Amino acid sequence: MPLSVTNTLTGEREEFEPRGDEVLLYVCGLTVSDDPHLGHARLWTHADVLHRWLDYSGYDVRHVENFTDVNEKIVARIGEDDYGETEEAVAAHFTRETIENMRGLNLLRAEVYPRVSEHVPEIVALIERLIEKGYAYEANGSVYFDVSQFPDYGKLSNQRVEDLESQGDPSERSEKRNPADFALWKAGAVAPETIAEHRHEGLPAMDEPAGQTWESPWSEGRPGWHIECSAMSTTHLDETIDVHVGGHDLVFPHHENEIAQSEAATGEQFARYWLHTGLLETKGDKMSSSLGNFFTVSDALEAFGPNVIRTFYVSTAYDSEQTFSEETIAEAEERWDRLSRAYDAAVSACDSVEARTKVADDDLREAVERTRVDFEDAMNANLNAREATTALLDLASSVNRHVERAEAAFGGYDYRGLRRAVETFEDLGGDVFGLQFGDTTGGEVSIADDLIGLVLDVREQEREAGNWDRADALRDDLEALGVEVEDGDDGPTFRY
Repeated sequence: MPLSVTNTLTGEREEFEPRGDEVLLYVCGLTVSDDPHLGHARLWTHADVLHRWLDYSGYDVRHVENFTDVNEKIVARIGEDDYGETEEAVAAHFTRETIENMRGLNLLRAEVYPRVSEHVPEIVALIERLIEKGYAYEANGSVYFDVSQFPDYGKLSNQRVEDLESQGDPSERSEKRNPADFALWKAGAVAPETIAEHRHEGLPAMDEPAGQTWESPWSEGRPGWHIECSAMSTTHLDETIDVHVGGHDLVFPHHENEIAQSEAATGEQFARYWLHTGLLETKGDKMSSSLGNFFTVSDALEAFGPNVIRTFYVSTAYDSEQTFSEETIAEAEERWDRLSRAYDAAVSACDSVEARTKVADDDLREAVERTRVDFEDAMNANLNAREATTALLDLASSVNRHVERAEAAFGGYDYRGLRRAVETFEDLGGDVFGLQFGDTTGGEVSIADDLIGLVLDVREQEREAGNWDRADALRDDLEALGVEVEDGDDGPTFRY
């Protein structure tokens, strides 16, 4: 079955038909004003899985994801801790943290990560184009988009202009023709009262306007929030893109305004498919920096690791809300443990001397084929990663059954069936879901394996000598380091 997705623009499930073999994908990135949290990472991960699935399906993907490094929230962090004394320095600090977190989560790299600060000339040119076409107007050095001139305004969020409340800062109201008009360019730096709205308690007030400014035909000032993504996506992709991805909270006003200004300027459809991820909730509220109820990505990586985090995200459909709690992360840990143990068991059995060329377990082989079909059908049905995960877990059960009864039932392991199972875990769980099976760090792990083997040899010597307390202490010490030891008939084995 072909890939179909739920398009926010139409509210319908539609067959995915890009304009060409190359899919143009734009992801609304992070405003780098704080440490990234798991709510941000949910969007990143689902966009990454989309990218990976399109790759798997045979498309070339041109993936662009921006960093918003010009924003009043960034200005409000100036002078805080060691973030820096300028907007540029604060943005650079949190951008570095974001990139490090992206790498830690095993995300595919986008083709480019454009930043607002390096695209001001393109932003100014786009605004000039809108003014020339009669869709925007200047007022006291600022420029606003006139929503009354764009008949389709509201088509993404299903709202009528006459029902909309004022957009933007209250100080803009006297300058705008319509309350719903939104800023494309703002004269001057960020005002002290605006900074104060976002300044953390206990920090000294900023008495003067602050933040970066640039020259423009209208004033020395700063770009508005919405115009940035239109300028960056058209610069690095095209006037029409295939897929635009963002959080559900961006449907209005951000994405609605992107459509209006982009289509008014070009006369072309801006994005053909709009995919919106549901929000991550904790304790009944949206996870948010402003609410202070967030779990940072760096803390989560340290506590759980990338595989558990990614397994957690794919347990819920991308366009549904998801809850982060001790219970839901524990469930993700259990699912990842099942997958990784089954993979390790399949690899170990496949590479053992008991793997046979003439042994065939029809149940295992059928399970492998069924897993691929079920996984692909699930992903093609609006990227249903939850059902796709279930298919992988079913394969894990089939592998475990084969390994447990191989000797008694077959006289050895089914090499071909196990090899296909290993490839299926790697193709679907690894290449599509971004999970990292087996030894993923090369030589360092090999050395660690040797050292752990030496410790286990000493432990066996202590056991043989009857020094059970000492043997138990060595096992406890290894577990404290994250090494799980299992004793079996053929001696101890371990896993990280």
